[in-house]
Amino acid sequence: MITLYQFQPCLGIQNLSPFCLKLESYLRMTELPYTVADAADVRKAPKQKLPYITDGDRTIADSSFIIDYLKQTYGDPLDQNLSLPEQGISLAFRRLMEENLYWAMVYSRWAEDDNWKRLRDIYFSDLPPILRTLIPSQVRKDTLQKLDGHGIGRHSRAEIYQIGQRDIKALSDFLSGKPFLLGDRPTSLDATGYGFLANLCRVQMPSELSDYAKQFDNLMAYCDRLEKRYWKS
Repeated sequence: MITLYQFQPCLGIQNLSPFCLKLESYLRMTELPYTVADAADVRKAPKQKLPYITDGDRTIADSSFIIDYLKQTYGDPLDQNLSLPEQGISLAFRRLMEENLYWAMVYSRWAEDDNWKRLRDIYFSDLPPILRTLIPSQVRKDTLQKLDGHGIGRHSRAEIYQIGQRDIKALSDFLSGKPFLLGDRPTSLDATGYGFLANLCRVQMPSELSDYAKQFDNLMAYCDRLEKRYWKS
């Protein structure tokens, strides 16, 4: 049995991590049986990040490597019929979300003071009082340094949101009137798409990126469609 280790639901969505939500969406889309661990400690995760899974005596970390493992082990019902050009498009849009839009989202959550306070209360409230005054500030400092190291953190606030908004518009333009990102049938790209778009269109956390995404009717309808099909129970 697959056991999924991830963050708990909060702020109106199943997971504040788009990568955790991507992976659980994939599991639901492929109808693979799984359980969610009652408590997942990111400090005990193989790469000090969530999500990860255990499957028998195997432990696999990173949502993309996990999905590769699941495809190799249990088959590939979502992507097995994709053409080579479709596979390339899928990878390109996944990179757009995971390697570019993601960092604009991180900025909106960790650099904006009001949103940072929300995250601090969610992620660090269980710490002993003495640690609660030290660890959150250090984690935030480390995250902001990662933004700077990536390069996006060296831009102005307006420029960072402009970058994120261009990615969101590209997703809306590409989706157009299709039911799913690559056409009439769902693929693993939609697991990524829902993981990120729900974290913009559904999360109860103010953000210029969220406000911008919600202007696109097709993105809102896309989230509705994925939720009705895979998250109604």
